[in-house]
Amino acid sequence: MPAPTWDGVAPWGGRPERFRPSPTFVLLAPVVVSAIAQVPAAIAIAAWMRLPTSLEVLHVGLAVAGPLALLAARRAPGPTVAVITALALADLLTPPDVGPPYVALAFAIILAVARGALVWAVVSVVVGWVAAIVLASSFGPTWHPIRIAATTLLLAVCFGIGTFVRVRRDRAAAYRADAARRRQTAEERERVRIARELHDVIGHALSQINVQASVGLHLMDRDPEQARGALESVKATSKTALEEVRSVLGVIRGDRTDGGDAPLAPLAELAELPRLVAGVEAPGFEARLVDRLDAPPGRAVQFAAYRIAQEALTNVVRHAEASYAIVAVERLGDDLLLTVDDDGAGVQGAEEGSGILGMRERAALLGGAVDVERSPQGGTRVTARLPWGAGA
Repeated sequence: MPAPTWDGVAPWGGRPERFRPSPTFVLLAPVVVSAIAQVPAAIAIAAWMRLPTSLEVLHVGLAVAGPLALLAARRAPGPTVAVITALALADLLTPPDVGPPYVALAFAIILAVARGALVWAVVSVVVGWVAAIVLASSFGPTWHPIRIAATTLLLAVCFGIGTFVRVRRDRAAAYRADAARRRQTAEERERVRIARELHDVIGHALSQINVQASVGLHLMDRDPEQARGALESVKATSKTALEEVRSVLGVIRGDRTDGGDAPLAPLAELAELPRLVAGVEAPGFEARLVDRLDAPPGRAVQFAAYRIAQEALTNVVRHAEASYAIVAVERLGDDLLLTVDDDGAGVQGAEEGSGILGMRERAALLGGAVDVERSPQGGTRVTARLPWGAGA
């Protein structure tokens, strides 16, 4: 539940909340108010009218019993309103005809309706009020119609207040539940985004390290210089991967270098594609970049395109058994078109991997799309279309 605020500003940029009193205050306030309204007035009226001691004790006892019964309104609002209605009826029919208003009954009605015991409240009050009118007209002085109408109106107002409180509580509960769902959805989206970033960074780096390490081991005795080059590539790849992982983890921790929303390290851009393509080359596998762009698109589009190309090349290295791959980028109308072709094993099983799903999610976030199909080169073609002016 969001913390209450005192200045009208919600703590996480949501809807402002008013200060919410404690449950103890909500329970005791009606008891104290009704006791203050009833008990001193009952004592004063009994002393002023010089009632017999028995009637004085009865009136004061009824004035005290109603507020005390309100202590059970939280756990049993229905029986509580029935009991207090009976007490109010006894107070009303006990002479003299003049007495303080039974405020505890008003609180009992409001609390019962607000807590969902509407049937209890309606049946108790209607039966009690009809019984009061009938018994008063039969055994006591006849009440004036204005008194009956005014009392009926006051009872109806109590039901209206209880209904208003009930509606407000239901709306507040619905808002809190909706806010909790939104926070959970946002957290789930953020977890998926972080998992996608780590998958792309670590998966690509480990694939390159595996290839270059295999080359180094294979050439260790025959060509030490080329083996050294492979090991240097492993070192460079691992360093780059560590920097990118630190950047992602910095975003998770909320670290910022400028107090804004920028991550610790610059986002990957299309200018990094030559380094990416060169990094996957190995003996027996060649990668080539065809760059037909006159000017780069926005950074969000560049970042998505870079990650899609990175994941596509990772899949080629790990699964395609290809001898070469071609990465091409160009502007086609209002779209950035990225294609990755290889001459490997084809698309069999490619749709099952989480990498393909991640590429499609990246493109969909910008309003684009990714298609995976058989390449004219004999292997797999990954085609990504990203709106040129899409934002983050």
